[in-house]
Amino acid sequence: MFWHGINLHWAYTTLLPGIRRKTRCQHMASDILHDGFLRFALTSSPNRAHEPHAYLRTIVQNLLLEQYRRESYFADYQQQADLEEPFTVSVEHLADIKQRLELVTQIIQDLPPRCRQVFVMYRIEGYAQKEIASQLNISLNMVERHLIRALLDIRAAREQFLK
Repeated sequence: MFWHGINLHWAYTTLLPGIRRKTRCQHMASDILHDGFLRFALTSSPNRAHEPHAYLRTIVQNLLLEQYRRESYFADYQQQADLEEPFTVSVEHLADIKQRLELVTQIIQDLPPRCRQVFVMYRIEGYAQKEIASQLNISLNMVERHLIRALLDIRAAREQFLK
């Protein structure tokens, strides 16, 4: 099963276990992979289409590095190993994930252009709200309004999807 050129079976049977070995936490590994999917879907790089698996792997490596840097600030923080049982993926699970990824991607793409830009800069690229306001030459209040609008749209779509 493919999504934006990525074989989801490969992502969940090859890439995810590698992430899990590095993080030693199944939940964190899944979060990193899903963040990677979002960044992959929202990027406009031409490399994405030519080598989608390599591009996703690079995104994941960058996310792992960001995670490591965040954790290095907290000396007392230790991850609990979550290695009791191997992670298995069914076709139904992959289809559900694909459907959810397409839904989130569509919701983000349907946001008004400035709202989408602010949301991507904040949630995907990691800019601070003040940086976004400065770069886009808008008020901090407008940045907050765009973020609230995006989050409300995503929440509404999530609630609709779960019905």
